[in-house]
Amino acid sequence: MSDGKYFSTTKRGEIHELKEELRSLDRPKKKDAVKKVIAAMTVGKDVSMLFPDVVNCMQTDDLELKKLVYLYLINYAKTQPDLAIMAVNTFVKDSQDPNPLIRALAVRTMGCIRVDKITEYLCDPLQRCLKDDDPYVRKTAAVCVAKLYDINPELVEDRGFLDMLREMLSDANPMVVANALAALQEIQELAGSGGKDLLQMTTQTLNKLLAALNECTEWGQVFILDSLAAYDTRDPRDAEKIAERVLPRLQHVNSAVVLSAVKVILRCMDVVALGPGGGEDTIKTWCKKMAPPLVTLLASEPEVQYVALRNIALIVQRRPAILANEVKVFFCKYNDPLYVKMEKLEIMIRLASDKNIDQVLLELKEYAQEVDVDFVRKSVRAIGRCAVALEKATERCINVLLELIQTKVSYVVQEAIIVIKDIFRRYPNQYESIIATLCDNLDSLDEPEAKSSMVWIIGEYAERIDNADELLEAFLETFPEETSMVQLQLLTATVKLFLKKPTESAQKMISAVLSCATNDTDNPDLRDRAYIYWRLLSTDPEAAKDVVLAEKPVIADDSSSLDPGLLEALVSRHLATVAAVYHRPPETFVSRQRLAVTRAEELGSRKFEEEDGAVPGTLVSDNNAAAAAGAAAAAAASSVGDLLDLSDTTPVPAPAAAAAGLPAAAPAPAVRGLDDLLGGLDLGGAPVASSSAPAAGLAADPFASFGAPSAPTPAAAPAAAGMSPAALSQLPVLLSNPGGVSVHGRLVRQGEQVVYQLALRNDTLAPVDGLMIQTNRNSFGLSPVSQVLQLAVPGGAAVPPGGVAACRVPLMADPAKLSPPPLATGLQVALRTNQVGVLYFNDSVPLAALTEENGSMEAPDFLAAWKSLPPEASARLPLAVPSAEVAKQRLAAAHLFVLAHRQVPATGQDAIYATCRISAGGVGQVLLELKFVAGAGGVDVSVKAERQDVAQLVFEGLPAVLLGAA
Repeated sequence: MSDGKYFSTTKRGEIHELKEELRSLDRPKKKDAVKKVIAAMTVGKDVSMLFPDVVNCMQTDDLELKKLVYLYLINYAKTQPDLAIMAVNTFVKDSQDPNPLIRALAVRTMGCIRVDKITEYLCDPLQRCLKDDDPYVRKTAAVCVAKLYDINPELVEDRGFLDMLREMLSDANPMVVANALAALQEIQELAGSGGKDLLQMTTQTLNKLLAALNECTEWGQVFILDSLAAYDTRDPRDAEKIAERVLPRLQHVNSAVVLSAVKVILRCMDVVALGPGGGEDTIKTWCKKMAPPLVTLLASEPEVQYVALRNIALIVQRRPAILANEVKVFFCKYNDPLYVKMEKLEIMIRLASDKNIDQVLLELKEYAQEVDVDFVRKSVRAIGRCAVALEKATERCINVLLELIQTKVSYVVQEAIIVIKDIFRRYPNQYESIIATLCDNLDSLDEPEAKSSMVWIIGEYAERIDNADELLEAFLETFPEETSMVQLQLLTATVKLFLKKPTESAQKMISAVLSCATNDTDNPDLRDRAYIYWRLLSTDPEAAKDVVLAEKPVIADDSSSLDPGLLEALVSRHLATVAAVYHRPPETFVSRQRLAVTRAEELGSRKFEEEDGAVPGTLVSDNNAAAAAGAAAAAAASSVGDLLDLSDTTPVPAPAAAAAGLPAAAPAPAVRGLDDLLGGLDLGGAPVASSSAPAAGLAADPFASFGAPSAPTPAAAPAAAGMSPAALSQLPVLLSNPGGVSVHGRLVRQGEQVVYQLALRNDTLAPVDGLMIQTNRNSFGLSPVSQVLQLAVPGGAAVPPGGVAACRVPLMADPAKLSPPPLATGLQVALRTNQVGVLYFNDSVPLAALTEENGSMEAPDFLAAWKSLPPEASARLPLAVPSAEVAKQRLAAAHLFVLAHRQVPATGQDAIYATCRISAGGVGQVLLELKFVAGAGGVDVSVKAERQDVAQLVFEGLPAVLLGAA
């Protein structure tokens, strides 16, 4: 009778009945009861309360019943570790049973039960089974070593299991060899790339693996092939020997074996190519043998086809000669899924050559007339990419595109115009005769990319299009409503038209466009470009021609090309893996979820120790790390310096513009992108300066002072009584001498408040006064309590000539100043002066300035919070911390409260658990785990908080704390 009946029981009192049946002396009845328990466990019912009764059924000679009981134990041993010890004696006894199946079953089950208490008893049976006479037991024990290493690496090394695994690579049974190799590879992966080479491949080991390759199972072959691909040989003769032994694997029925064999042969090709004569004949022979198996993979189901195509795409990029004559194989079938068709198109483009381009174009033309819009778009774009890649075939590609344009299908026409723009850029001044046909289809354009492409063509060839001004004027009617992509192209095309054909209509158009782009738009990119064009045209039209109409570099089709280093890594090491499907290195998508679970369990299994001497305080010292972070943020941020001297609103005539027939520059409005930063500052017509645009006093015309030299800086004068040079040197430089004023400062925490410690050095010949400060929106809403600066000098209002004045600026958390997520430590600050103007600088908010004095918590609360919060984020910080005790003192000084300090048994690392609270920006409580890597290898930091973006804030700010710079 079928066992399906065990899955259909829903009666009440079932657990009690099962207990009675499990205790029955009737063997068939007991076996039947165990089957019912396994069925209930399989469908998700909790039958853990039957653990003692099921364990009592282990003492049996019935192999089927023993397997069922072992299956139950694997599932519930973690939740019942104390009761699981009851089964240890039976495990040890079964590991010496005369039946090899039972011996293997016992050692495999003990390896799957991830309980520390059972691990202690596993070593002796495992050691015996690794040397067992039966190969089935040995191959099972080999895999068990990898499972044990995952639980307790030190135990595996101490008991010599790794050496035994390496010895098993010389075993007479190929399955034992394959499993030993698989276990070593798994352990190597667990140990990390930084560990020693566990496999230690030698010539003897290589010969053993090659001998076992033909006799083991398909998955054993995959493991062996992967190790051969990783074998680093420089000898072409060794490479040829390996390749000749691997070539028969190309005929295997399993696609994983085929792709792994291809990976090995490609690796051997690279080695042979470095030998005498380049090994061209050998490589050609191998290429011919590799093509048929790869083609055969495309006869599988669509999912396998897709995986094969993604791998083939890498192979074609690396070695296009392998499939150079097989382009027909990649022609799309009518019933192929869209994802398969898209991959085939990519490979067709790669394989297109002067010999087969006619076939490819005929096929692509058919695809471009199908009903699937996405596929049609991709096909039209493929034609354009072929034209860009193959110069001799360009004219044929253009003829096909013109035929498609005649169909008047909107999306086909638009895609054709997009790719024709690329063709014009690849082959300038060769195919302009088709522009008239393109201009006849302007009514079909309704997508931003197509519009911008057509506008680019009109602007680039304005002198050859009689009615170019009329065409652009039609686009300009909807300029305010267009997307930024189209607006930018319209702006540039209008400037090109004016420079090439400076007619009256062109002058009107450019005046309208520049006025609209500078006055009626919030897009900073568009506004910047408009001001730059305006500046060029109003100062030197000839220079504008040299800039705007300069010869452009020739483009190439690299839209789907991978970085050479990444391509090499994927082909040589990761072919036939998920990384080859994603076309990304494994470290970018491999989840650390298992590590997170292990850490949480590890944390929960130990009580926190009481810490002595961890008194919170404030440590104020040179914030070099924060200053460096601020400089990096300033370099990475968008360059506001180019916008800053545009906030003057006094227009003046521009003689050069008048001479060119261009109207005088219109008044430039205040930069809208800086409204928040300048809000509340009484500029009073003051000029603006910054670290990226030094200016001592800008002319009224926003264009006239572009690039003007700064005011002369006098010789350094002695510091005034406001602040000593030694004290000034302790503060990081935030802004260095734009217009004669330097700004030094840092953010610190004083009296439960974030405070800006600022110092201004005046190297001008006059006092600097009228000092006001404002911050831009930031992740923590930090804003000055008072915008007026009170300086620590007599009078408190001005920095004397050649002097230094300090001030203390308390900051508050202003919800109106909060910027949207994610969190960032960057802080943009505006400092107004009457004499020099508005100074802008970028700083970063150190972690120690944000952590609060009341951020501690009880250890049980910490543990509960750690379990309930989202998964942690982890990173290794390359820091040389003297000791864990020093780290604890520095953490406490920065209000990161240490709750526990212990040593991790498995690794011997010092582990510190700490917490802090950050109210600014709504961050809340933050939990940290710090593990100090031996040998000054760094600090492994794990962070948990309600907000996932808090981790980066901690990773950036923690180095300054641990190095004593916070």
